[in-house]
Amino acid sequence: MVGTIKEVGPNRFRETFGRYYEDFEVGHIYEHRPGKTVTEYDNHLFTLMTMNTHPMHFDAEFAAASEFKKNLVVSPYTLALLIGMSVTDTSQKAIANLGMDDVKFTAPVFAGDTIYGESEVLAKRESKSRPGQGIVTIVTRGLNQRGEMVCTFKRNMLIPSAGNAVEDKVENY
Repeated sequence: MVGTIKEVGPNRFRETFGRYYEDFEVGHIYEHRPGKTVTEYDNHLFTLMTMNTHPMHFDAEFAAASEFKKNLVVSPYTLALLIGMSVTDTSQKAIANLGMDDVKFTAPVFAGDTIYGESEVLAKRESKSRPGQGIVTIVTRGLNQRGEMVCTFKRNMLIPSAGNAVEDKVENY
């Protein structure tokens, strides 16, 4: 289970994260905290690292002439941020991300916006070809500080059952 503490020796404890396949229940919603306030630096760095040359993301004069009047946060950053936020709740123990579908950017994100995420379990099934593992489908939603939806996407993950995660097999993890 997420954020549990296991005793690893006398008076010694280690925090663990993630969920096993058995821990997921259809209909459960996991709120991902903390949120992240997006900075101009975050936007510029991600934009330039990914070689996105659209000036809407880093040229304030260009953006001032647009309908938004300021730079937009590049949408793949918003997606990456939400995926990262969801890891401890949903995919910390995952063997693999199997795919993402229905990615939608439903409202603009600007520097100064704080993004919060939540993921809802849509489906789960045991793997037919991989004993001790299952496929979990979630939808993740990103909301800004005003509660406006800014991004949604579905993700399929291969999740181990209890006792089958890598961390269960690595000594001293």
